[in-house]
Amino acid sequence: MDGNFSKKIIFSNETHFQLDGCVNTQNCRIWGAGNPRVSHEKSLHAQRATLWCGFWAGGVIGQYFFENEAGYAVTLNGVLYRNMITEFLWPQLDGMEIEDMWFQQDGATCHTARETIELLREKFPGRVMSRNGDQNWPLRSCDSTPCDFFLWGFVKSRVNANKP
Repeated sequence: MDGNFSKKIIFSNETHFQLDGCVNTQNCRIWGAGNPRVSHEKSLHAQRATLWCGFWAGGVIGQYFFENEAGYAVTLNGVLYRNMITEFLWPQLDGMEIEDMWFQQDGATCHTARETIELLREKFPGRVMSRNGDQNWPLRSCDSTPCDFFLWGFVKSRVNANKP
């Protein structure tokens, strides 16, 4: 086994930023000094922004907001995800040595569509970690990526510090 394997994985994920300042702590790990048993009211369908990024040993790849032509957040689907890959991720990877890099994503439907997996295999042949990928991402697995265990909680704590 390659001792540097963990440095050859691009972990990817997206998260929602609720623009009312509420954080869905079910989807991220937050270490804080506040009382976790305090209840807060929040609106059922608050405005939000959906952000994607990749994370690897060399740092963070991008930040990509899923939005329509008017700049409003949209619900993520396979077409939007594949557009992000071709229009944003591929140019970000230009100049990077990715010949032996792996690409990881969770089992969201937009990630695991046949067209999406085929698109990812163009740059990562035989090295896609995902449901339906070359290395299956376990069903109902815990969120075990740096994005979930560090990045999203850290970024959300900074964004929500001033109550957007």
